[in-house]
Amino acid sequence: MFDGHAIEAEAGASLLQAWTAAGLPLTENVGCMGQGVCGACRVLVRREGERLADTALACETPAEEGMQVSFLDHFPARRPHAYDLRALTDSWTALDQIDAVFPEAKNCRHCSGCDRACPKGIEVQRMVNLAAGGEAFAAAALFDHCVMCNLCVAACPEHIDPAHLGQFVRRMSAALTLRPGDLIARLREIERGGQPIDPEAPGANPPPGP
Repeated sequence: MFDGHAIEAEAGASLLQAWTAAGLPLTENVGCMGQGVCGACRVLVRREGERLADTALACETPAEEGMQVSFLDHFPARRPHAYDLRALTDSWTALDQIDAVFPEAKNCRHCSGCDRACPKGIEVQRMVNLAAGGEAFAAAALFDHCVMCNLCVAACPEHIDPAHLGQFVRRMSAALTLRPGDLIARLREIERGGQPIDPEAPGANPPPGP
């Protein structure tokens, strides 16, 4: 059962593939269409025989017999977090800047609700605690795979908005870090016309998985 619709899915199909194969419209809760990078297809999933429901991304979750699934709305941050990326240039002030933009981070209850809500298995609570301690680089590294689904935002009782805090420390880390030398060399090579990007080259558009 998916959002009130009884759906039959082919073996190996993801929840998103099962939804579209059933001819149901996709007017929201969709973005990257199966790459698992946009966080738009948030779902609540309860598997047959299990009492508790889990969060997941529909494009990454295989359909199973007896599943009960519901799309989840987007959960925006409770308040705007204003900061100037050009000002993120001094690591000595990292803790002060985190405190100024996300003062709620120090109020973490250590309830692990954000960890349980994350469909990517990120240590969200640890990231919050590292950021609150001023360890911006370590916090940013934990959030490399965040897709901003904002499910941790919905789960946090202290309104910390963990996804947005993670985005902030990632931006801070990028502003304070030298860019990779191989990336710089590659970009200059492209600018000179060497090894041009060909979107139609073999392998550039791999077929979707089963």
